[in-house]
Amino acid sequence: MTNWKYTLHRSAWSALDLLFPPVCGGCDKTGSRWCEECQKKVKVLNGIVCDVCGLPQEQVGVCKTCLSDRPHFRMLRAWTVFENPIQHALHKLKYRKDMSMGDAIAFQMLPFVKNLNWQIDMIIPTPLGKQRMKERGYNQVAMVAKPLALALQVQYAPDAITRRKETRTQVGLTKPERKKNVEGAFQSSANVKRKHIVVMDDVSTTGATLSSIAEALYSAGAENVYALTVARALQHHSLQIV
Repeated sequence: MTNWKYTLHRSAWSALDLLFPPVCGGCDKTGSRWCEECQKKVKVLNGIVCDVCGLPQEQVGVCKTCLSDRPHFRMLRAWTVFENPIQHALHKLKYRKDMSMGDAIAFQMLPFVKNLNWQIDMIIPTPLGKQRMKERGYNQVAMVAKPLALALQVQYAPDAITRRKETRTQVGLTKPERKKNVEGAFQSSANVKRKHIVVMDDVSTTGATLSSIAEALYSAGAENVYALTVARALQHHSLQIV
């Protein structure tokens, strides 16, 4: 069956590209929003990872961290490593109002997401706090989550999760601090009952935010909650994840 909604969505961005010549989100070269060279540099995380948190490891199974302190989501998967060119592209999407990068990233992510073989009904972007939403004007995660939902022909539900309290940024916090920072921060609507859900964020480090959202979704009656991010910040990038 033809997915006309996704086709229309992509056509709209292609038309805008004709009117406003695009610049690559990864290398800033003119000609395309996400050039072939930058696409080839993306390091897809498709090796051996923890069954739950998705961190790369040497053997199949659940990592020691998840065995001792299991997150609330069923599993977390990230498409790529949080480094350039995707780091630069996400920065443009998040801070420089280049919303076109959301569609470009989603398009290249799509085969990876399909290969996960998750049976889902709904995709939910991680919500911003009120102040950050006011400052930015849009949710950068939604720019990727919506086209993915259209392509997969599942419900896009940005209002299914709301923030009960404002939280400080997770950047610079240790894993315990991150977990405490988002504890009880989210509330789910009733329309998630018996649903199989993907909750999405742009970057994951410890997965604390996604775990807190999953907890709220399960409390509201969700059947299964998966977590998906564009990128994963790994330890060798000087980001503390212990």
